[in-house]
Amino acid sequence: MVPPPGLPLHQALPYILASIVLALTQGLGQGFVSVNIPQVAGDLGATTTQASWLSAVYMIPRAVLPLMLIKIRTQYGLRRFAEVGIVAFLVVSFITIWVTDLRSAMVLQFLSGMAAAPLTTLAFLYALEPLGAAWKIRLGLPVALTFITIGPLLARVVSPALIGDGGLTWVHLTSLGLAMLSLALVFRLPLRPVPHQKVIEPLDFLTLLLLGIGFGGIIIAFIIGPTYWWTAQDWIGWLLVASVLALTAVAVLELNRNNPIFDLRWLVTPEILHLTITLFLFRIILSEQSAGAPRMFQLLGVAPAQMVGLFTVICIACLMGGLACIAWIRPERVAKFHLVALLLIAAGAWMDAQATVDTRPEQMIISQALIGFASLLFLTPATLAGLGAALAKGPQYMLSFVIVFLSTQSIGGVIGSGGFTTLINWREAFHLQVLTEELQATSAATMAEIATRMAALAPQIADPALRRARAVSSIAQDTASQAYVMAYNDLYFLTFLLASGAAVALLLHLLRDRLAARWAPVETETAS
Repeated sequence: MVPPPGLPLHQALPYILASIVLALTQGLGQGFVSVNIPQVAGDLGATTTQASWLSAVYMIPRAVLPLMLIKIRTQYGLRRFAEVGIVAFLVVSFITIWVTDLRSAMVLQFLSGMAAAPLTTLAFLYALEPLGAAWKIRLGLPVALTFITIGPLLARVVSPALIGDGGLTWVHLTSLGLAMLSLALVFRLPLRPVPHQKVIEPLDFLTLLLLGIGFGGIIIAFIIGPTYWWTAQDWIGWLLVASVLALTAVAVLELNRNNPIFDLRWLVTPEILHLTITLFLFRIILSEQSAGAPRMFQLLGVAPAQMVGLFTVICIACLMGGLACIAWIRPERVAKFHLVALLLIAAGAWMDAQATVDTRPEQMIISQALIGFASLLFLTPATLAGLGAALAKGPQYMLSFVIVFLSTQSIGGVIGSGGFTTLINWREAFHLQVLTEELQATSAATMAEIATRMAALAPQIADPALRRARAVSSIAQDTASQAYVMAYNDLYFLTFLLASGAAVALLLHLLRDRLAARWAPVETETAS
């Protein structure tokens, strides 16, 4: 049964549950790829660097195809496209179980990204369409954003249990099961159809190709660039140049079309442009949670199973942030929500910046929970502001905003993670050089440390030369670990500075608005 607008809450509940399943299906599918890169590399007989391409080829269609969904829904209906997409996702998930080489895995990951492209949009629509206007804001929007955010984090919670000693088979089977459940829900709970008309034009495919080159080049560069290093491979620079040229061509093409894929003039209006930049920068700041703590702990030798508790708490914190939005969100409170979120992120990042080589996941639970809670406090009101601006322009702009929002978040996440990884690698090299020089400069202290470690190794190793080599090696390893932790502390401190600076700017903006409102009546009385 197709839902009429404004269903009572108890009748809309099945659609909201479907939204949750769709969001988790997409989020877990994406998270399983990025979280388990070392395990995937081992299963495919590839290096971790080679396996990183799997994340890139998955993210390219995820960033590009949502922009085409506006016209696809108008011509064919989003439900039909979703059914085809989920069936394809199902087939790909099934085939992935037997993939044993990197080339086949890359092809399937690209197809999987294509098939998963409509799932996040569907998660929004299933949460929003059955509800009346008030509940769209109070309930639908926070629910959709909460579970879209939680999906990749939840992958870190469940992956260790699914992998165990049996490889990735259960990971693939979990993705397969969620795809089957999503397929059943989409067939059983259809969305309201929109009037169909032929709107897809040949130039749309040229725009899509250019978007693929533009977004794809950026995604590949920021995923692979920090690994190969930016200046070590000329093709990375040329790829970024091609991306800029392709996106410029998209803008020129879309501005001169009668029926563009997206309304670029509306997207570059001051209000929407400000909102898009805010969301983009915020997504980059939040990349600290994916590019920071888990990778630091991995370098310190912490196993994924030891981080399950940390990410369980982060998921709970995100849920609490979503519940807080359901309870208190109002259009007039957007700025206050943002201020609280920025202060919480700044506090969490400041706490993380005190990490040492002895820091373990349980010592970051509070700080990371603050950042997880803040992510929903920021993201939901910002999206609310965008939807309000879209609906003021016309109901047909709601889907336009959702789709552009999803694409910018995908690109922002990749750029944030790649940028932070680049910073970490650069600062690690700097700190390692400084620490190495200090070790050489204080040769007496160094020799004393070597002697102490040799004495500790004496019961295990009889040969003095081998004991000395082992002691020197352990000092070098500890120095490298210390350099990495110092680099991550630099990242956390940068996040603190960005969040604090944004909070100060927002406070000044609110103060200006309050003073303007207070002086306005005085100026009116004076003029009269």
